[in-house]
Amino acid sequence: MAETSTPALAITVERELDDATIADYWDLYRATFAELEVRAMARHLLHEHEFVEEMKDERVMKYVARNADGEVVGLSTLTRDLVTVPWISPGWWAHHYPEHTARDAVYYLGFTLVRHDQRQTNVMWSMISTIVEMLVEERAVCGYDYCLYNDQVLGLGPGTEALLHRIADVEVVAADTQTYYRALFAGPRQS
Repeated sequence: MAETSTPALAITVERELDDATIADYWDLYRATFAELEVRAMARHLLHEHEFVEEMKDERVMKYVARNADGEVVGLSTLTRDLVTVPWISPGWWAHHYPEHTARDAVYYLGFTLVRHDQRQTNVMWSMISTIVEMLVEERAVCGYDYCLYNDQVLGLGPGTEALLHRIADVEVVAADTQTYYRALFAGPRQS
């Protein structure tokens, strides 16, 4: 059995990324999530201009993972300013979690990605552990979402829950479901 070693990893929390780093992450983002264009009915990929805006938006924390050579190998986005996430309702969070809202302890995890050749290392664990440490300290509530393919086919929902339980005393529940239907028409109704 071959011994696997994990290279040194640095996780930093950055508010705004420089253009070169954004370009590196855009390529990684596209490579990581491109298949969702045909696997999920709703659009899950940001357009490049939206991605750049998010990477420059100081309200969005970027958990940046770099290897010992300084190469970008992973990224997670997290915000407590829920208006930065256009597909969720800040009002829902305020209604259901008024005490957390009053303490500014409501977060949304936008996405986590890891470079393909680093997926069997501790990159994701390191980023999520760093985020969870802060969430635990604040006794926060944090939302995140998966499309059906990522949740049930790839098992990311159960996998994330298991990871969170390894790190913290946490309750994870499916808070809402958006079901997308399609109607395939074959022609007029026959009388």
